[in-house]
Amino acid sequence: MRYLTISLLLCINLFASAQNEALEEKGYILKSIYFGGGSYYVDEEQVLELNHLVDSIPNIRDFTITIHSHTDNIGGAAYNEWLSQMRSESVIQELLLSEFKMNQIEIKDFGQFNPVFDNSTWEGRRKNRRVDIIFWPIVF
Repeated sequence: MRYLTISLLLCINLFASAQNEALEEKGYILKSIYFGGGSYYVDEEQVLELNHLVDSIPNIRDFTITIHSHTDNIGGAAYNEWLSQMRSESVIQELLLSEFKMNQIEIKDFGQFNPVFDNSTWEGRRKNRRVDIIFWPIVF
């Protein structure tokens, strides 16, 4: 079991490195955290992935972070606005544990508005229940 875990972590590391290089060419690094319906709980696996990403970025303290929080369209607009804010707060708490400061983080809660995926399908709603963490390098 231990060797399987190590192998899995190595594969994730290689994939994340390739993904980071591709995104860095665009000028930013994107990480999405996905949630269950009505949930703002960040599961352990996603916390590990986020921590691994943060640890893999050289000079990470030279980045600002934008948090874009989304929901699907199930429930009312007020509820989804609240849920979007709670999702942002959950992700921010994880970032603060990684020694980021609040002044490095900008928040944009979209709730059910501005969906990227089709909310008329189960798969689209699942993809819309997310927080996008965008790491922007500070240009000196």
